[in-house]
Amino acid sequence: MCRNIRVLFNFSPPTTEAEVRAAALQFVRKVSGSTKPSKLNQEAFDRANEAIAEATMRLLDELVATTPPRTREEEAEKGRLRWQRRQQQQSGA
Repeated sequence: MCRNIRVLFNFSPPTTEAEVRAAALQFVRKVSGSTKPSKLNQEAFDRANEAIAEATMRLLDELVATTPPRTREEEAEKGRLRWQRRQQQQSGA
């Protein structure tokens, strides 16, 4: 999985629409291979971004959590620890 893709489900406070839209944009950019589409492709890019954001919101609304909500701070700390482990592995330590 791409390291830039973030978990959006089961957070306290809940995931915002802005976070969902940012994730959708990241996905569309990754799939299209373009961070900024040409004028000819802008409409398709925007439609895809909107459709993915809507589908993601629907999914998040319908999922049922069986574990306690995560916090963004805990997830950020886990990410920092993963990064540190990767750095140590790359340096051969």
